[in-house]
Amino acid sequence: MLKRLSIQNYALIENLDIEFPAGLVIITGETGAGKSIMLGALSLLLGAKGDVSALKDSGRNCVVEGEFEVDGQELILRRVISPAGRTRNFINDEPATLASLTEISSRIVDIHAQHQHLLLTNASYQMRVLDYFAGNSSIVEEYAACHNDLLKAQAALEQLEEEIARKEGEREYRQFQFDKLYEARLRTGELEELEAEQKQLANSEQIRECIQGAEALMQPMGSSIVQNLKDAEHLLQKCSNFVPDLQQLCNRLESCRIECRDIEEELERIADRIVVSPQRLQQVEERLSQIYSLMRKHSASGMEELLRIQDTLEQELLGSEKDDARREELQREIAALGDRREKLAGELSASRQEKAPELAQTLQEQIRNLQMPYAIFQVALHETEKYTPAGKDNIEFLFSANGEGKLGLLQKAASGGELSRIMLCLKWLMAQYTGMPTMIFDEIDTGVSGSIADKMGELIGKMGEKMQIFAITHLPQIASKRGAHLLVYKEFDGERNASTHIRRIEGQERVMEVARMLSGTSLTNAALENARELLKENNIK
Repeated sequence: MLKRLSIQNYALIENLDIEFPAGLVIITGETGAGKSIMLGALSLLLGAKGDVSALKDSGRNCVVEGEFEVDGQELILRRVISPAGRTRNFINDEPATLASLTEISSRIVDIHAQHQHLLLTNASYQMRVLDYFAGNSSIVEEYAACHNDLLKAQAALEQLEEEIARKEGEREYRQFQFDKLYEARLRTGELEELEAEQKQLANSEQIRECIQGAEALMQPMGSSIVQNLKDAEHLLQKCSNFVPDLQQLCNRLESCRIECRDIEEELERIADRIVVSPQRLQQVEERLSQIYSLMRKHSASGMEELLRIQDTLEQELLGSEKDDARREELQREIAALGDRREKLAGELSASRQEKAPELAQTLQEQIRNLQMPYAIFQVALHETEKYTPAGKDNIEFLFSANGEGKLGLLQKAASGGELSRIMLCLKWLMAQYTGMPTMIFDEIDTGVSGSIADKMGELIGKMGEKMQIFAITHLPQIASKRGAHLLVYKEFDGERNASTHIRRIEGQERVMEVARMLSGTSLTNAALENARELLKENNIK
């Protein structure tokens, strides 16, 4: 139940903090006093969309907080709207998503807003009523999950089929591309090796001439520089005992001789490797031309990228086998889900067919108690071939206020006042099956008056004996029922700025309020006396 509601800076409410009792809570007030504002603030708390237009003072936060008691535990919900339009949500002072707040609140409060009786003409709502009555909640959830999984699997298969068809259209071209790359026998580093070899082969004559010239200079006049350095070192070595500095020169000559000998040997090795071969040069250039052509065709910057492209093409060609396997897997999944959905839909249909007459009879008895003694109410079910998120049944609520001979669709056969009464009966019925701790009626009595309103008030009062009921009403017959009475009123300050308030009224104040509802703004003695009688009938002093 809702124990306390705190509202700050919302619409015409500056600051409001009020506690609520269990049972029936009646809320009245003159037109424009702010009853809808109260309901709007509570709806905001329960997940309705909020924006800056709700702020009374655009420079401060709007805060709506509710304290609930659920299964003996305290639950605090809070929503905050900043002047910038940002909305924050809290559950027991912990930040929460709007989805979490809405999910929790949907299980503890049911709001029947004005004109919600039009839901009665909605087939989905009618089916939910029947499923609640039949106790089908678990199987409905199971069916809906299966139906959703089946639609997802069918969509995935359709997407895969499109992908397979697209790949098949491109497969021949991709196979051709891959074959050309595969036949080229590409390998990492080959391009750099070929480019270096091509440079050598293209300049082999010049390279050989340069080496031979260098070798000739290493033996001027037929005498080896290496041998000359060795002879010079030998001569200086003889005198190094007499001139110590000559030993250092000997060492340097030895180093030069060794280095020159290494150069001679390296020149010989390089000369042996230099090949002058027009045939090999042609082979290398043809291979380079082949690689360059493949790089241009695939817009590759080098051999590594070309090899990656080859791997990608190979994987795509191999992927067709995986696609076929995935298609078979999805087809098996769809078949299994289809069988499961058909079974669950059959179970739902059987349960609905069994319980539909009982629902109709229960509602019919209750409706007849609301001044419609000849009312006929029936629930018609028709199985269809098409599956929906709720099964494969079509439902129709059939109604006649004047006997069985004139049954018609509820939306066509019932007046606005009759729809209000039927909706109240449905709320009474659903309250017993949903375990909803708090229910709010916002002028569910629209379109009725007199003894009908009194009967509706009695039913609302009975509901208040088992759960917390808020009844926002404009009818004295309901306002005089046994329960707490809250008055919503508007006040103006010296600058004629309006603000909405709410307080509990008892005794003479309650008599005055019921009398106002009976006679309007001009209170008469007759209205006051009638008000006292109405309250007295309900054992209210």
